[in-house]
Order: sequence, then C-alpha cells, then structure tokens
Amino acid sequence: MPNAPGLYAAVARGSFRRYSTYRAATLAGTFTNTVFGIILASSFLALWQARPNLGGYDQSQAVTYIWVSQSLLVTVAVWGGGFQDDVQDRFRSGDIAVDLYRPVDFQGWWLATDLGRAAFQLLVRGTVPLLLGALVFRIRLPEHPLTWAVFLLTVLLATVVSFGLRFLVSITGFWLHDSEGVRSVMLVVSMFFSGMLLPIALFPGPLGTLAHALPWAALIQAPTDVFLERRTGAGLLGPLGFQLAWAVALLAAGRAAQLLATRRVVVQGG
Repeated sequence: MPNAPGLYAAVARGSFRRYSTYRAATLAGTFTNTVFGIILASSFLALWQARPNLGGYDQSQAVTYIWVSQSLLVTVAVWGGGFQDDVQDRFRSGDIAVDLYRPVDFQGWWLATDLGRAAFQLLVRGTVPLLLGALVFRIRLPEHPLTWAVFLLTVLLATVVSFGLRFLVSITGFWLHDSEGVRSVMLVVSMFFSGMLLPIALFPGPLGTLAHALPWAALIQAPTDVFLERRTGAGLLGPLGFQLAWAVALLAAGRAAQLLATRRVVVQGG
C-alpha cells in the first residue's frame, strides 16, 4: 500500500485524539490509579518494614515499583480493553468481515490504534500518578538520563507484547463468535503473571522461573526493573531482548491466526 507508514501514523494520531476527548473518564481513572497507588504503596511499606530487602528490593524501590506499575497498568492494558472493545463490537454487528477486505492490513490498523491509545494513557494516566506518588512517598527515580530513554523503549515494547496477546484473544471471536470468556481468563492470568500484584522476584521456585519466561513479564516487570536500574549497561539487553522476542513471536502468531480467520470468512461467504 502506498505511504503505509503515513497511514498508520495518521491512525495512531486519530486514536490519540479520540482518547483525549474522554476527559471525565480520564480524570476519574487517574484519580483511581492514584488512590490504589497510595493504598498499595502503604501496604508495601508495612511489608518491607517487616521483611527488609524482600525480593532484592529496598523500601524505596518497593514503593517505586507500585507507582511505576500503576502508571503502566492502563498504558499497556494489563486488564485488556482498548482496540478489543471495538473489535468485539464489530463482531456483534458483522462489520468485522468488511474490515478484513479493506485495502489496509487488519493487524497493522489495530496496532496503530493501540499505540495511539497507549501514548495518550502514558502521558496522562501514566505521568500524573507517578508525580503524585513522588510527592507523598519517597520513591527512587533513575539516576542516569539514558535510563529514561530505555524505559520509554521498554514501555513501547510492552505495549506491542500486550497488543499481541490481546489480538490473539480477539481473533478467537472468529471461532467462538464472542471472545469475552477468553478475555476474562486472560485478565486473571495477566494480573498474576505480569507482576502487577507482586514483583515476580517474590514468586517462589519453579513458579518464579515460569513467570519470568512468560510474555506477561514483559508488561510490568521488565519496564519497572529498567526504571529501577536493576539492569544497567549491557544488562539492559536482557529485558529488551526478552520483550522484542515475545513481540515478534506474538505478532507472527497473530498474523497466522488472522490468515486462518480470513479463510474462515471466505468459506462462510463473508
């Protein structure tokens, strides 16, 4: 397609503007993130006072972990949503068949919309709770300017990994006609294995090893460890490579599922 990068950039900008119009919802969500951040940070403080250096985190790192995870919660859509809601609506209306035959890549279109959504959420629901958390608690900010740039890169990769997971869930709608059940299961798995509830470093034995290897660790745990500078220098290649590998694998799996879905629509006559 001619000027495909320009098209996808325009789609991302349109998605950014779309989410920026929901001012009341954004304000309410930011307030909710902040309140939960205060509750969780206070709980972590009590836990780390009883168990200093739990999981290799000191008290300020543990509190910072909470605020960074709260800033990423909606940005990387740990709970799902974003483009998934639009796709599900199009399944119900039957417009999904039309989408597959438009002169634009189905997966690329929705990825662009999700990146636009994530950019807005990071700017507002990501930044504001973190700043408010820094005013109330003693948090640890990165010491090296380069860490901020690498952190933003990890957030981008986390969003792509999240998109890959959610896209696969949405594609199941071609076979199940409604992906809500699969989304509910994915929600529980994402909350647990992303490190949103607890750092994965606290998971015991084989469970921790498994959690570190699964793609959900790329959503919260990997970006947060970079922010806390638990990985520096050449060590940054570890989380970045992990995220990139899962992003490529999930996008490829989504592409394969999309091709199967397209054949299904053709067989059924659209």
